[in-house]
Formats: sequence, C-alpha cells, structure tokens
Amino acid sequence: MSAQKILQRKGNVSTFEEETEKSKQIEMKPSLLVKASQLKRDQPEVTATEQAVQQEKEMMENLSDRKTLMSVRELAKGITYSEPLPKGWKPPLHIRRMSQKACYGIRKQWHIIVDGYDIPPPIKNFKDMRFPEPVLKRLKEKGIVQPTPIQVQGLPVILSGRDMIGIAFTGSGKTMVFVLPLIMMALQEEHMMPIAAGEGPFGLIICLFRELARQTFEVVEEFLIPLKEYGYPEIRPLLCIGGVDMRSQLDIVKKGVHIVVATPGRLKDLLAKKRMNLDNCRYLTLDEADRLVDLGFEDDIREVFDHFKAQRQTLLFSATMPAKIQNLARRVEAVAIHGGKDQEEREYAISSFKSCKKDVLVATNVASKGLDFPDIQHVINYDMPAEIENYVHRIGRSKQRIPPVLAELNDPMEDVDAITDASGVKGCAYCGGLGHRIRDCPKLEHQKSQQIANSRRDYFGSGGYRGEI
Repeated sequence: MSAQKILQRKGNVSTFEEETEKSKQIEMKPSLLVKASQLKRDQPEVTATEQAVQQEKEMMENLSDRKTLMSVRELAKGITYSEPLPKGWKPPLHIRRMSQKACYGIRKQWHIIVDGYDIPPPIKNFKDMRFPEPVLKRLKEKGIVQPTPIQVQGLPVILSGRDMIGIAFTGSGKTMVFVLPLIMMALQEEHMMPIAAGEGPFGLIICLFRELARQTFEVVEEFLIPLKEYGYPEIRPLLCIGGVDMRSQLDIVKKGVHIVVATPGRLKDLLAKKRMNLDNCRYLTLDEADRLVDLGFEDDIREVFDHFKAQRQTLLFSATMPAKIQNLARRVEAVAIHGGKDQEEREYAISSFKSCKKDVLVATNVASKGLDFPDIQHVINYDMPAEIENYVHRIGRSKQRIPPVLAELNDPMEDVDAITDASGVKGCAYCGGLGHRIRDCPKLEHQKSQQIANSRRDYFGSGGYRGEI
C-alpha cells in the first residue's frame, strides 16, 4: 500500500471518529422541549394576585399614551381650566369657617376618603346645602332625612363647581349627588336668561344602558314636578335613548331643553345630524364611567367632548373606579402663556409654575425672553425656532453637561467661514450664532427673502401684483 493510500485511510478514520464524537455530543445536548420544561419547572409560581397586578400594570401602560378627556380644540390650543366653573353657590358662613380638623373629623366619622386640593367642607344636612323648599320637602316624603356619605361630601363639591370622581356602592344615593346640582344650575340659568327655542341643553348625563338612563331621568322628573308646582321656572328634561321615536325627542329640543339624559349612541346621532348642540352645555356627568370605557364607548365619549364650546364641569361616577379609569380622568397639571391671555392670567401662570403648584408650562416665545425658571428638567420645542438665538432663549443656559462623545467630535469643515468663541466653539461668521455655518445661516436666508420680496413690491407697486386685461 502506497504512502498516499495510507494517508487517505488515516484521514477517513479521523473523520469517522470526529463524526462519532459529534453524534455523542448531540445526544447529550437537551432538546428545546426539554429546556422549556426545565425552565417552566424552575420558574417560581405566580399567584393570582400577582397576575392581576401585572395585568393592571400593562393596562395602565397601554392607556398612558391616550389623550385625556378634552376636546380637540382644547388639545390643539393647549386650553386648560385652573379654576372651578363659577356657580354662585356658597354654603352658610359656619360651614365656610369650619376648620380642617373639624372637616377631617366628619370625614373620619362618615368613612369618607378624599383626594384633591382645597376640598370644600362636608355638610351633614340638606338644609345647609341651600336646596329650595320643594326639594327638601320631596326628600322628606321619600324618607330621606339625612345625606349618605357620598352626598355629605359630593354635593358640596359639585355645588361649588368642582370636577369630581365619585366612587360609592350601589344604592348609596349617587344619582341624587349629580342630579340635584344639575337641577339647581338649570334653575339659575333659566332665571338669568330664559332658554329660547332650539337652545340647550345646559346639562348632560350620559348613561351606559337605556334602563339606567330611564331610571336617572325619572329621578330628574321626580324633583322637577314639585318645583314647577311651587311656581319655579319650568325646566324641560329630555330622555335621549334608542328605541324611542326620535321625532318626539326633536319636538322637545325645538322648544328648548335644559337637561338631557342620554345613551352614547342616540346622543352621537343627534349631534352628528346637528339636531342638537352642546354650545351652552356646562355640566357633564358620566354615570358608570368605568363600564362606559370598558365596553368600548371611550371614543364615543371623546367625540361628544368635541361638541363642547367652553369650560364645563365634568363628573365621573361609579360603584368601582379602577386605576386605569382614574388615570384617564386625571390631567397633567399645566398652565399656559401666550399673546391671547391678559396680564392677570400670565402672572398667575408664571407664579404657579415658579412655585411648583403647576408642573408644566405651555408657552409661545413670550416665555423665552427674560423669565427665569430654576430647576427646569425638560424643554420640549413643538416647532423649531428660525434662529439659533431664539432656540437658546427657549431652552435656557442651564449649565447642562455636554456628553464627552460629542465634545470630542471634530468639525470637518474649513475655518474660512467660521469664528470661534471663548470656549473654542465655532459659529457663524455672519450673525455670530452657534451651531451653524454662514451658508446655513437662517438670518442671512431671511434677509435674502426680504430683499427679493421688497424688489418685487418696488417693481409691481405697493399694491402687489397687477394684471392687465
């Protein structure tokens, strides 16, 4: 056997041994199925509570990028309301002078939990809430002589014009908490300026189901009848639900309607067809608010919000209010400064932002010159300014640390059209601005555009372009 053949034979033996070794390693290596079983076995068990917490966290994260309950106009213009809706209602003097300690004692006694700022004092009887005599008499006839906990605190809050999330168990009298203040507001509006044909409503209550809407409507009527008998102005309510002839509903709208109790579908239909508007509506209640969102009516509610033309009082009520719904209802605390605001509003916005009462300031370039706001964490430019100086004024010079990776970058451009400041940073030779070269100078570009525009005016005359027939 020649040497060549011996080498070839040895090579075959070596290859065979390598393949055998690889086969053994593959057999020893566990399969993916085995690995998955091992991982599942080694993974700690997750309790039902932990699963619920994780699901809630995921729902919150999915909801966090959704817009708050505001109209498109308010979102676009950055409109926020920092003060309650003016109602003209005040409790008796002894209630207004109640100390914080006394308020805390009443809430503790009635097992009332509150969250918010400058919360109106709780009131333990209907008379001190200053309801008219017919309302007090009707409450007595119904056997209601003392308010429930949700009424003790909720009624003063709503009568004061404040927004509110009300959570209380079924049968605790939630309906009266938002119905009675709505009736009082409608009476006040009708007294100041009687409603004309085709106008209204002043107040809107949105319910999830027809049955709930009808039940709420009956509570409204229950208090309107004795008021009318006592000689108070007539308040016209409307039950706006599906399954009812729309013509009868439109007849009430044509006369002028004060209060509307509606389900989302029929309400959207009337608003979309312009059979009714919310131009004068200042009061909105979402009953069973959490279920309205859970069952897919969130977009419908947002569409309804777009029909409001001014500030309104917004109330959310339910027997349960999960964290995801409370997150939907809350707003980023913000103030705004722009040319359309008067001096008093500007000063309030500036002082609130400086004192950290409000944590977001939305502003035009009005806020970029001469105003000092220490400890700013973030500056977001919605649209970039045309000049670098305005950009510097907007963001402020707050001694931000320049990342080393940026500081070490070399400018590949020539130095022929650049100047250098004291720190060695190169800028524009024309305007002295930093961050650009003369060929990209916005001031120079703007000046050229102005020169071209002026030359056209000189050629065609001050009246603009002219054509001859």
